[in-house]
Amino acid sequence: MILHGYWRSGASYRVRIALNLKGVAYDQAPHDLRQGEQKSADYLALNPQGMVPALEIDGQVLIQSPAILEWLEETHPQPGLLPGDAGDRATVRAMAALIGCDIHPLNNLRVLGSLRRDFSADQATVDAWAARWIAPGFDALQTLVERHGAGWSFGDAPTLADCYLIPQLYSAGRFNIDLTPWPTLLAVEEKASAHPAFAAARPDRQPDADA
Repeated sequence: MILHGYWRSGASYRVRIALNLKGVAYDQAPHDLRQGEQKSADYLALNPQGMVPALEIDGQVLIQSPAILEWLEETHPQPGLLPGDAGDRATVRAMAALIGCDIHPLNNLRVLGSLRRDFSADQATVDAWAARWIAPGFDALQTLVERHGAGWSFGDAPTLADCYLIPQLYSAGRFNIDLTPWPTLLAVEEKASAHPAFAAARPDRQPDADA
């Protein structure tokens, strides 16, 4: 199993967490997004969208982190990252989508590059742009975690919601966002920092991380 990714990619980060939680062994094939390596002909032959992550399994290539995570849950059901109850599963998926659909796409590399290139945005403007989308999302997510969490985002064990939350908290820190308004989310982050699966997935521990 080969995970094509980039050390600082939030979508790659969430897949690393899930693979580690499932105890699935994998090799990594890094692609430096800053250098445009995801647009090379060889990689486009694997993933025509030219984005990370992509997961190679026995000649099959899976793309898009939500699809990869759902595949992992179906093919490696233990430990489960979705609750047993259908309503609870919908809640966890909604918490994940709150980040994956409504926060993360607006502060990924493509969007930020467009802000800098097409609108001459400086770093302060980029940080303000990221905060504009992260803050209301975290407000909503904190309410959901307070309602449903018992140490983790949902219940007392890691779920898909945590696979999304921890990378997004890391990303928020990169944009100099003050995270103190969301103590419940920070408590989950602290718990995750002591969990081997989350610790091993950290960006600074990846083979392609900047020195």
